[in-house]
Amino acid sequence: MALLDNGLKGNIVTGLAIGIGTAIVAPVVIPILASVAKPIAKALIKNGILLYEKGKEVFAETTEIVEDIVAEVKAELTETTENSAGQG
Repeated sequence: MALLDNGLKGNIVTGLAIGIGTAIVAPVVIPILASVAKPIAKALIKNGILLYEKGKEVFAETTEIVEDIVAEVKAELTETTENSAGQG
């Protein structure tokens, strides 16, 4: 039982030390991290928007190509059907 009590006391003291240390260091560290993180966040968002716009452009071009191919196939099918009907 004494081992368990010592283990818990050690964990509580360690936890308190970490908490107090964090409370002391946080006001100094947070502004520094914020000044570094903001430009990185802006760059990530900017690149995300550019990638999204490029993706929309590529999708529109691909859709146009597929629509052209479908139109050509329909025209060929219509031509084939008309030729078959004319022969029979």
